[in-house]
Parts: sequence; structure tokens; C-alpha cells
Amino acid sequence: MRQLRSLPALVAVLCALAALLVGAPTAQARSAPVLQPQGLDEAVCTDTPLRMTFDRNVQLGTSGQLQVHHADGTLVDVVDLADPGTYQKSIGGALTDYGEVHRWFYEPVVLDGRTASVHLHYPLDPRQEYYVTVDEGFFRGEPAIDDPQTWRFRTRDHPAAGASRLTVDQGGGGDFCTVQGAVDFVPQHNTQDVRIDVGPGTYREIVYVPQTKPHLSVRGSGAGRTVIGYPNNSVLNGDAAMSDVPARQSYCPRRVLPQPDRFNCWRAAFGVDADDFRLADATIHNTTPKGGSQAEAFRGNGDRIVLERVRVLSYQDSLRLQGRAFVTDSYVEGDVDFVWGTGGVFVQDSELKSLGTGYVSQIRNADDGPGNVFLRTRLTRAADVPDGSVLLGRIDSRFPGSQVVFLDSPMDAHIDAVGWGLTGFDCAAGERLRFWEHGSTDLDGHALDVSGRLPCSRQLAAAEAAKWRDPGTLLDGWDPRTSE
Repeated sequence: MRQLRSLPALVAVLCALAALLVGAPTAQARSAPVLQPQGLDEAVCTDTPLRMTFDRNVQLGTSGQLQVHHADGTLVDVVDLADPGTYQKSIGGALTDYGEVHRWFYEPVVLDGRTASVHLHYPLDPRQEYYVTVDEGFFRGEPAIDDPQTWRFRTRDHPAAGASRLTVDQGGGGDFCTVQGAVDFVPQHNTQDVRIDVGPGTYREIVYVPQTKPHLSVRGSGAGRTVIGYPNNSVLNGDAAMSDVPARQSYCPRRVLPQPDRFNCWRAAFGVDADDFRLADATIHNTTPKGGSQAEAFRGNGDRIVLERVRVLSYQDSLRLQGRAFVTDSYVEGDVDFVWGTGGVFVQDSELKSLGTGYVSQIRNADDGPGNVFLRTRLTRAADVPDGSVLLGRIDSRFPGSQVVFLDSPMDAHIDAVGWGLTGFDCAAGERLRFWEHGSTDLDGHALDVSGRLPCSRQLAAAEAAKWRDPGTLLDGWDPRTSE
């Protein structure tokens, strides 16, 4: 009886052995990966990522190369797992304060289950044919792709030179597949308004707009549909990462505060050093996890920057604006100094959500220089943020004339009764400080008890508050509500 019960198992083993001997497929046979882009019938964006989808979850190896070649065999780009230099690239033609090319650290290969996405160091040339080779072991346990005919594709032409409207679609249906690809197409020293429409989807990329490309407008398909972001941060591309990089290759351009701003311009998911920039109808998400260091989602370091109907998501330092800026109908979340920078910045009809104990703002500006005004801006919190655990703002002794103004703004009970914090000095040395407030309420609209506020903060009179409700007061006559 025991022999009879084991007979089916023995038959299965013998059948599997027979299949191996005759070359028949077994349950363990592997399928070739699906390659994208693939084929010459339909041309693709010059900034297309390369994707391989396997029949199982995939892991990177520890050595080997992926190479991109022109049709004639000329090497165009290479990702070498054994060479850390291939984990860096220039973005947006960024130049340091010394005029030298700055290179960002980034992930050239991103794994997501069964799919590997390869992000090249440079956009490809238009109207060209390419093929890709992959060394054996580049992906663990995967064979090589070494036949030039296996993975071939061609690129489409660029839009007409001087185009004032560009489209981005990660699926390949636009002029470009990435936001940065569209920004790169705009000519240096641009003088005309250029609109970049970004389709629905999640765009996992660092975006940088250099100061030589003003007059850009980036518009998503809605903050719930277009998400642009990256896990960029100080450890990857900020002070911690730049400590051993020569100043000529690392110092930030257009520094508002020369000493503290040496390296911190490179750590944002979306950075703008250009004037006259507008962002609308999109989410900007720095996906650095909580505690993962300073990590701006959006950094604006130009004059006349407008954000409207946007969501800005991170933890520490989520939104940084330096120079005149206007934010309306938007949402910002974070925990420590998640709105910060210099000024003047006018924020209206928006929501600032605290994700943990900490500080809503840290605004650093010169004595008598413009700071930040928040008008009709709701201060909310995550469910686990305790009462009295968050300050409206803080500042240290280097910036004793800083200005932060909250007008007609509802605040949940997570805002501490003292309201404000000072580091390294006290109110006796804070006579130039402009921590101002008027008309603060709870979320139900009832007037707050502000009697416990920091002694050197001030409640504005009605006439003073009326003056600061006008963006032109803070923004030196620029009224962004009339510009489009």
C-alpha cells in the first residue's frame, strides 16, 4: 500500500526528467522580460525611461552594465553597477555659484516588484534609432541581452523651436515623458511665456529650473491626478552629501543667505531658481520618510513665483520660498519648519497641516525686509498630534528682525498658547521681531484666547491688519492676482 501511494509522485518526477531531456518547458521555465520602448513602428520621447518587466520580482546585481547604443554601435550612455559615478547626473544644466556643472546623486535603476525602470543620464537625440544591451547578472539571475536586434527603438522629433506650449505624458503621448525633459527644451535666456501641461500620473524625478529659464508655467491635470516627486534630501544631495565635494562643484547659485545656503539648494524634489515661474494643479511630493533629514518638496528661489491649487508634501522643510512669491488655494503638510525661507511670501486661502510636533514656519529675513503673511489660512493637524505641541513659528538669534503674520486664520488646538519660539535669544533682544497676528480663531470660528502669546509678539489693530491683507504691501507693489 505504501508503494502504491507513492507511485503518483514517482510518475511526476519521471515526467519532469523526461521533459528536461527532450527540451520541453516545465513549470519553472522563465519568460523573456517585456521591454519598453520596443520596436521601430512608433517613435518615442527623447527622455523616455527604459523599462523591463519580468515574470517575477527582480533584484539588482552587484556588477555589470546596461548600455545604450546608436544604431551604428556608437555608445551613448551606460549604467555601471560597479561605478558610483554612474549614480550621478546633471539636471537642468545646473551651474554652481562658480559657474561649474553641478551633479546630483540619483537612482538610475528603480525597482518596483517585477518592473525595473532605468533613467538615463542624458536625453536621447531626436529622430534616431537605438538599441540596448544588458550584461548577464545586471539583474540577479537574469541572462544577458547582447543581440543588437533584441531591444531596439527610435525617437521622435522635438517640437518646433520656440514652441510656447509643451506637453508631458509619462505614457508617451506628449512632447516629452518627463517634466524635466520639457524644461530642458526651453531655450537658455528665455524671454517668452512657455506653458508646460503635465498629464495625469506619478512622475518620479528631480526637477530643476535654472535661473536662465524664466517665464515658465507648469500646469498639472489636478492636484489629485498629477504627482511630481522624488526621495531627495540633505543626506542624498544636501549639506551631508556635499561636505567632501569641492566648493566649485557644490556651492548653490543665487544664494540669498550666502553662508547657510551653501549646499541646501540641491535637496528639493522640485527646485526653481528662475524668475516669473508659476505652478498650478499638481502635487509636489518629496517621498523622503519621516526623520530622513531636511527634504523640501518645492523650493522657489526666484522673483514673482506663484503656486495655485497645489499640494506640497514632505516632513521637514516642505515648502521653501525665497524672493517674492504668492501661494493661493493650496495645501502644505509637514512637521518641522515646513514653511520656511525669506520673503516676501503671501499665502492665502490655504491649509497648513502639522504631521507631528514641531513648528509651522521658520522665516529668515533681514531687518525691515519682507517676511511671510498668511491670510485666511487654516492650521490643522494629523490625528496623533497632541494639543499644544506646535508653534506658529520660530527663529534664532541670527535673524532677530524676522516677520511672520497670521491674519484671520483658523487654528486647531495643536498650536501652543505661547504661539512663537526664540532660539539663542529672548524678547529683551527681540525688539525688531515682527511676530504679528490678528483675528485668529479656532476651527469653528470662535476667537482664540491669545493672552498667553510670546511677550514680544503683537496683536495687530484692525487698521494695521487691513493694510497687510493687501498682497501689494508685502510684495512691493506686485499684485499676482492680476497676472496670469
